[in-house]
Amino acid sequence: MTGSHIVALGHYQPAKVLTNDDLAAMVDTSDEWIRSRVGIRTRRVARPDETVDEMAAAAAAKALAGSGLPAADIDLVLVATSTAIDRSPNMAARVAERLGLGSPAAMDVNVVCAGFTHALATADHTLRAGAATAALVIGADKFTEAADWTDRSTCVLLGDGAGAAVVVADDRADAGPGTLAGIGPVVWGSVPTMGGAVRIEGTPIRFAQEGQSVYRWATTQLPPIAREVCDRAGIRPEDLAGVVLHQANLRIIEPVARKLGAVNAVIARDVVESGNTSAASIPLALSKLVERGEVASGDPVLLFGFGGNLSYAGQVIRCP
Repeated sequence: MTGSHIVALGHYQPAKVLTNDDLAAMVDTSDEWIRSRVGIRTRRVARPDETVDEMAAAAAAKALAGSGLPAADIDLVLVATSTAIDRSPNMAARVAERLGLGSPAAMDVNVVCAGFTHALATADHTLRAGAATAALVIGADKFTEAADWTDRSTCVLLGDGAGAAVVVADDRADAGPGTLAGIGPVVWGSVPTMGGAVRIEGTPIRFAQEGQSVYRWATTQLPPIAREVCDRAGIRPEDLAGVVLHQANLRIIEPVARKLGAVNAVIARDVVESGNTSAASIPLALSKLVERGEVASGDPVLLFGFGGNLSYAGQVIRCP
């Protein structure tokens, strides 16, 4: 069976920076209140005319350039998003057109904040099955378009952006039992009875959540699942070089990482400067870690997405 691995990453964020002090002028909040509760200092906000597929294509173009592959080699495009307003053409097809790809399979994946890790697993499975040879896997969301700017408990969280990975099939990436694959086995699932704890719905769309329910679920139920991801990959948490959890809230990221026991890992904290970018958060944070040299090529890194639908998905990957 063929394995797969990530050969390049890319990310994109809009130019506009929205600070906590900016928000304090819009809603009853303060820099101290926001930092103490969620750890966020700034977030990026897309222009009104800046679309999800435009951000996705910018991140994907960077990843594709870094991969050295010609555009014609990409035969699968997956875009994880929950904020696409238009239904057809989907975001994946629009990205393929923007990048001048040939005739790839093009699909959107909506698992909200766990979207990228679901899409990455789907790409890995597709490549292993021989149904594709090279994939663009993208997480992109314009979360601020769904913000209720009168609700200080939610609007302070949200940011916009995109992250992308080029994934290729490779027999060497899965050398058998006891060898860490380029992309390890996924552990995924959901809690349908609690799906309403995170909502993006209505016209116009609005984001809402039951913050305390999400916090309790994430900090108590997810650490053992993250350890299971490591077990499935055949690696001990203390041997991880990096941990990239969904960038929801520092008060979730830090206790989950601590309970996991990844004592030697770099813990991604991109939420501090980017806010919660939903499906973009994991590839955005990972791309920055690699770009800054905080994790090296071949290093094992845990990716673990969670949130909307109270879904989760995680895998251990080797850095490009």
